[in-house]
Amino acid sequence: MPVKALQIPTTGGLADAFAAFPDDGERHPGVLMYADGFGIRPVLREMARELAGHGYYVLVPNLFYRHGPAPVMDLPEHIGEEARPALMAQVMPLIEEHTAERVLSDADAYLRFLTTRPEVGAGPVAVTGYCIGGLLATRTAAAHPGQVAAVAAFHAPVGADGPGALAGITAQVHFGHAESDLTPETFGELNRALDAAGVRYTSEIYPGTVHGFTMSDTDAFDAAGLQRHWGRLLPLLDRTLAGG
Repeated sequence: MPVKALQIPTTGGLADAFAAFPDDGERHPGVLMYADGFGIRPVLREMARELAGHGYYVLVPNLFYRHGPAPVMDLPEHIGEEARPALMAQVMPLIEEHTAERVLSDADAYLRFLTTRPEVGAGPVAVTGYCIGGLLATRTAAAHPGQVAAVAAFHAPVGADGPGALAGITAQVHFGHAESDLTPETFGELNRALDAAGVRYTSEIYPGTVHGFTMSDTDAFDAAGLQRHWGRLLPLLDRTLAGG
């Protein structure tokens, strides 16, 4: 499965990125994948290749390209609990500087780039993301209702923008929550907001998981949770993207 390094023109400069896609000369539905806060690294390349193997062109941008090419920070091969506090101290300022205005400007550029690739077929695209990337995926879907047909977010703070932020979403949605990330009350409030917004969605807590459960290079990793994630994401894409 080819992985191609790319540069995406944005209003903030050139965002480094990579794409994974089938090497068959055909055009495939496009998927924009937002990384978690630790950014592009081997596990993200593995996940993008896995998804591309099901017939998709998967574009993964460096969210924090304004601070340099990925990896923006030095990451250990395995992100254990002992390393997490120091890494989060580096990540949080980057997240705080990545304002809503920057998010939406970058999303415009990413989708424009994705939909003009010669390997990407005509029609709607999907957006998926992990941790903070799941929130960015949700914002992207809300800002591009005519273009984004599916959005999936995993262990993500998808309710952070308040219930009104969900109103613009016309895509089909899956939210896969870590059990440790939200209370039953918060979970209920989120689902009621989705109902009120008329969103077609599934929203579920993945049993026994903690924040970051999809990432195999962290102590949070949960193999069953990752498989459940694929079991929700792939049918969603198959339903919503022609030719998937």
